[in-house]
Amino acid sequence: MTLALIGTKLGMTHVFTDDGSMVPVTVIACGPCPILQVKTAQTDGYAALQLGYGQARETAVKRAQHAHDERRRAREENRKPRIQAPKQVLVTQAELGHARRAGVPVPQIIREARVDDTSPYSVGQVLTCDLFSPGELVDVIGTSKGRGFAGPMKRHHSSRGPETHGSNYHRRPGSGGASADPSRVRKGKKMAGRMGNERTTVLNLQVVQTDPQKNILLLRGAVPGFNGAIVMVRKSIHAATRGVRKDQKRKAA
Repeated sequence: MTLALIGTKLGMTHVFTDDGSMVPVTVIACGPCPILQVKTAQTDGYAALQLGYGQARETAVKRAQHAHDERRRAREENRKPRIQAPKQVLVTQAELGHARRAGVPVPQIIREARVDDTSPYSVGQVLTCDLFSPGELVDVIGTSKGRGFAGPMKRHHSSRGPETHGSNYHRRPGSGGASADPSRVRKGKKMAGRMGNERTTVLNLQVVQTDPQKNILLLRGAVPGFNGAIVMVRKSIHAATRGVRKDQKRKAA
């Protein structure tokens, strides 16, 4: 597994290379990501890093702290806690205590990234975008844009009917299944339905430029999600295993 960082998609632009060609790029604010917890195979069954990103609202942190103090006073006074339930819980007491034990501000986003070796990392360490260098390949994980209810042509790129005069078949989905056998619609039939808003991974995007001072990455091509969406950027899995597979093929030959 390769290390990943949390970031925000800012939008798309273009840059010019040394030879004058124009390259479309996506701007991502990547990091800084403090480490909240280091998981090992001995204690948790697998090796991973729990990362934080952003900073929670001050009002949400105060609300969580007030609830924690009220519950502590209620236990001491042997009474029920007087807490007004908020309309939306932005920071839980568990997240508040988890961040304080790590010695970092309460993050807005908490994600987990699998790694092969956790020995170089420690709780409280801050990871920035200098992990990536121009020219290397990365994978971007995000949530695709929601398109709402869409037909089979837009959702599954199915072919359409004739557009000429006299045809009544233009954008219809067609037959859903045979009448005699199986006399039903098979599972997995590509039909109309909700499109997008799914976890999507785009592989092998090239890092064009980096700005460690501003924690900015410029990636060649498009990444999933709307402007302002949360994404995870990791080192390319295929690029990391490509050399290993070539060595295995040489040894087998």
